[in-house]
Amino acid sequence: MNFNVGGPSHLQYSISSSSSDSENDDEVRFSNHLQGFDTQAEVITRMCDNNNRLWAHYIAQQNNQVTHGGSIPGHIVINRDRENADRNLFTDYFAENPRYPDSMFRRRFRMGRSLFLRIFNAVAEHDNYFMQRRDGLGRLGLSGLQKMTAVFRMLAYGIAADATDEYIKIGESTAIQSLKKFCRAVVEVFAEQYLRSPNANDVARLLHIGKRRGFSGMLGSLDCMHWKWKNCPTAWAGQYAGRSGSPTIILEAVADYDLWIWHAYFGLPGSNNDINVLEASHLFANLAEGIAPPAHYVIQGKEYNMGYYLADGIYPKWSTLVQSIHDPRGPKKKLFAMKQEGCRKDVERAFGVLPSRFAIVAGPARFWNKNVLHDIMTACIIMHNMIIEDERDVDAAIEDWMEAPTPEVEIVVDENTRFQEFLARHRQIKDREAHIALRNTLIDHLWEEYTNSEN
Repeated sequence: MNFNVGGPSHLQYSISSSSSDSENDDEVRFSNHLQGFDTQAEVITRMCDNNNRLWAHYIAQQNNQVTHGGSIPGHIVINRDRENADRNLFTDYFAENPRYPDSMFRRRFRMGRSLFLRIFNAVAEHDNYFMQRRDGLGRLGLSGLQKMTAVFRMLAYGIAADATDEYIKIGESTAIQSLKKFCRAVVEVFAEQYLRSPNANDVARLLHIGKRRGFSGMLGSLDCMHWKWKNCPTAWAGQYAGRSGSPTIILEAVADYDLWIWHAYFGLPGSNNDINVLEASHLFANLAEGIAPPAHYVIQGKEYNMGYYLADGIYPKWSTLVQSIHDPRGPKKKLFAMKQEGCRKDVERAFGVLPSRFAIVAGPARFWNKNVLHDIMTACIIMHNMIIEDERDVDAAIEDWMEAPTPEVEIVVDENTRFQEFLARHRQIKDREAHIALRNTLIDHLWEEYTNSEN
C-alpha cells in the first residue's frame, strides 16, 4: 500500500499554507491593537485639551477677580528697594552733614530737626511699631524714620498716602496705618503737657500779658472753626452739614497772644453753632468745680477772682466772656471795640497758622472713622504748641512775669455743701449783669489808659 499521498510537494504546500494563515491572523491582531492604541491616544489628547481649557478659564477668572493685600492669591509684591530709600533719607536729612540744610528741613517737616528727633524717640519708645524689624525672610523692614517721614508728608502737605511711595518707598496701607498709630502715640505721650489747662504759673503769666495789652484778667480769646469731612457717612451727612452745605466737624479753641492753644474741644457736628459747642465743651468745667487756678486782678479799684475770654457777638453774655460792641457810639466805646477786636484776633491767627503748618487740616478729611479724625486734629494741635515752645522768643519783653504761688484748695467733705457751691459758681459764670458791669469797667479803664498816654 502506498501511503505517500501527494508526495513531498503536498506536505510542503500544507505547511506553507498553515504558516501564512497564522501570519495573517497576527497582522490582523496587530492592526487591531494599533487601532486601539490610536483610539486611546485620541481620547487622552481630548482629555488633555479639555483640562487645558478648564485651567486657562480658571486662571483668567483669577486674574480678573479683584483681590486685596495680604498673604492671599493675587497679592502683588513690589520690590521697592526700601533699604536704599532708607539710606537716602538718612543722608538727605539726618546725617551728621545732611544734604539739605536746616532751613529746608524746617520747611518740609514744619519744625526743627532737634524737635523732630525728640518726637521720634518718644513715639518709638511708646509704640514699637516704629522700631525697625526684620520680616520672615530676614530682610530689614521699613525704618521708623521712613514711617514717620511719610506721616509728616501727609500731615504737612495734605497729600494722599499713595503719594509718599515715590520717595519713601512705602505702601499706601502702611502709610495710613503709620499715620493712625503716630497720631495716637502723640496724643498719649504729649497731651498731658502740651494740651493741659493753664496751671497757676500759666494763669499768672497770661494775666500779666493781658494787663500789658490793656485787658486785665484776660486769659485768651475763644472761637470755633470747621473742618470739612469729605468721607462723612451718608447717614450722618445731614447731621454734620453746616451753613456751607457740606459735612463738617467743629473745633472750639482758646489761644493766647503767641498762638498757644490752651483749650481744644473737637467732634461736634457742623450743624451746631458756637453756643451749642460752648455748652457741650469742658472749658469752664474746672472753674465750676472750684479746682481752677486763682485769677485775681483789679480794674478801676474793683477786685475780681475769675478770668475771662474775648469772644465775638454770637456767644452768650456771661461773666467769663467779654464781647465787642456791635455798633459802638462815642469815642470810648469805639476805642474798646477796636482794642477788643484786635486782641480777639489771636484765636483767628491761630486758626490760620494751624492749617498752614499742617495742610491736612486745611483740606477735606478723607478718613471714615471719627476717632481717627479726632486723633489727627489733636496731634496737630499738640505739635503746634511744641513748635511754639521750641521757637518762642524767651527774651521778649512781654514774657516778664512773676511765678505764682501754689494755690491752696480747701476740700469740702459735705456733698450737699459741695453741690450748692457748684451751683453758685455755675450761676456766677453765667451772670449776665456781671458781664455788662465788667465790660463797662473795661471801657472806662481803656479810655483812661488811652487819655493818660495821649497826655
